[in-house]
Amino acid sequence: MKKNKIRLFDPYITNEKKIISRVLESKQWASGSGLQFVQKFEESFRRYIDAKSCVAVNSGTAALHLALSTSNIANLEVLIPSLTFVSTAHSVVYNKGRVVFVDIDPTTLCIDPYDLEKKISKKTKAIIPVHFGGMAASLENIIRIAKENKLFVVEDAAHASGTKQNGKKIGSHESISCFSFHPVKNLAMPTGGLISINTDDHKSLKKILLSRRWCGITDRVDVNYDVKEIGWNYYMNEFSAAIGLVQLKNLDRLNEKRRKTARRYFKELNVERKMPFNPECSYHFYWILVKNKQEFIKKMKDVGIETGSHYRPIHTMTMYKTRVKLPETEFVGNAIVTLPTHPNLSEKDIDRIIYYVNRFS
Repeated sequence: MKKNKIRLFDPYITNEKKIISRVLESKQWASGSGLQFVQKFEESFRRYIDAKSCVAVNSGTAALHLALSTSNIANLEVLIPSLTFVSTAHSVVYNKGRVVFVDIDPTTLCIDPYDLEKKISKKTKAIIPVHFGGMAASLENIIRIAKENKLFVVEDAAHASGTKQNGKKIGSHESISCFSFHPVKNLAMPTGGLISINTDDHKSLKKILLSRRWCGITDRVDVNYDVKEIGWNYYMNEFSAAIGLVQLKNLDRLNEKRRKTARRYFKELNVERKMPFNPECSYHFYWILVKNKQEFIKKMKDVGIETGSHYRPIHTMTMYKTRVKLPETEFVGNAIVTLPTHPNLSEKDIDRIIYYVNRFS
């Protein structure tokens, strides 16, 4: 008997159909001003993470682009880890900044604060720490470094919906954070992202972001409005926001299921290097390092288990290729394999994954 395929990512569905029907029947499917479910989602997520302000957008990439647009980085340097999705780097280029790659911490695979300090120059303007796989970067050190050097911090929290650090949810620290709600994420939508703002000027930044997410439209009264600067078509639609409201109600419970899976992996996988267990991590995925990555991925696929490789280091790609040496990033990029942690996994699925990882690694 052929066993069912175990997917790397698999959205968890409860009663989303009911709320989708309400949106469908309302015939108000999208609004640049975001006055229906979008506004409800913004406020619900703001309360969930305990942020000062939130602005919903249509993707994590849009969130990063807009967040960086609030500080002039043209021809200035932004420090980022190379082990991340390429959108992190693209958001810098969209805003005419210059990407500078920083090595990663060998335990968390998040940006290394020690290498970060070494890379700061007179032209450095901002830092984008990435909470890799749902594991929080060292924000206390990063924010301290940023303050000492008068730098702007934008957290890439695409993997970190529900993650905490020292008891505080990611998105509530003294910075700007950008979330992704892509269908594979812990909080899943058809498309979606969000910017949380916890700076002293959060009210004025929110006003700017609300305008820029909708083509620069401002001062709107009925059908009259003005445009004073460039903006983009980045607003969230009502279907995504409605689904997000349902997903948000279940997020902590489903993240706990992910943590239980990660705890088993940490205890039972016989691999030399693997993702540490942290009860505050949301475990978007679970990573291990193997000797022959491509062979391992193929063997797992042959037994019906989908795995991933997050990510090819950006500094090795043609567009971003530089002579920078990032030894830890390069080693991890050649060895990393990501395993499923989604809440649809059964205990038998987890048993099967553990058995074959130990067999093939």
